Amino acid sequence: MTTAQLYATLRTALAAALAEGGLTGEAVTVSARGLTPEEAIGRPGRTDYPILSGREVMLMADFQGARGQAFTDAPVAFQGRLAEVLDLDLEGDDHSRGLFIAVLNAVMARLGRADNTVHCKDGGPEFCARHMADWVAETYGAPRIALVGFQPALIGALGQRFPLKVLDLNPDNIGKVKDGCPVLDGRRDRQAVLDWAELVLCTGSTLCNGTLVDYLGLEKEVVFFGTTLSGAAPILGLKRMCFADESRRAE
Repeated sequence: MTTAQLYATLRTALAAALAEGGLTGEAVTVSARGLTPEEAIGRPGRTDYPILSGREVMLMADFQGARGQAFTDAPVAFQGRLAEVLDLDLEGDDHSRGLFIAVLNAVMARLGRADNTVHCKDGGPEFCARHMADWVAETYGAPRIALVGFQPALIGALGQRFPLKVLDLNPDNIGKVKDGCPVLDGRRDRQAVLDWAELVLCTGSTLCNGTLVDYLGLEKEVVFFGTTLSGAAPILGLKRMCFADESRRAE
């Protein structure tokens, strides 16, 4: 699947979902805005999340009381009709793409077709990471894991229990060693790491930059995580695990 086909599939699916729900009228509106780091992730115990550095922003869309979020480095403020969202340039405009994905997540939540569309806060990321590590052990044993995306809580939890290599596209992260795990170049080192790994855990934020297509159709298990992919995962038939959202308290 190409990125053009990926975004065309999601556009068609959103239009169909709106039509089925009787939500295509011009009076139906949606709003979106970037959240502050504290609004998005609260006060987590660690300070090394990318959103806290300001490089990424959590964009949140609100649709008839349902909320959907997307991590993006191209936030935008918007208030308008859903028909306008369906006409956005998803291939050529990063701002439009992040907006579309946040709206897709909100609409899918409103229709009851997606869950965990809002990111967890405070102790939630650590809670999620611990349970992800437990789930991997219970489901796959002790696999070599390729973690796609710099997610500090997951690196800490997984790296203690499994052979782990991390791929990322942010030059500020590449070349670092995080909790004993090397952070490798998501472009240059991708194939070598995928050949090495037995399990791929991939951030749903790859949907916003189009690199999601690099992790489709692999001849090994790929599991996605995060809120950004919450609405697209059921449309695309992708396996996604999420153990915490804003409504759950950390344990």
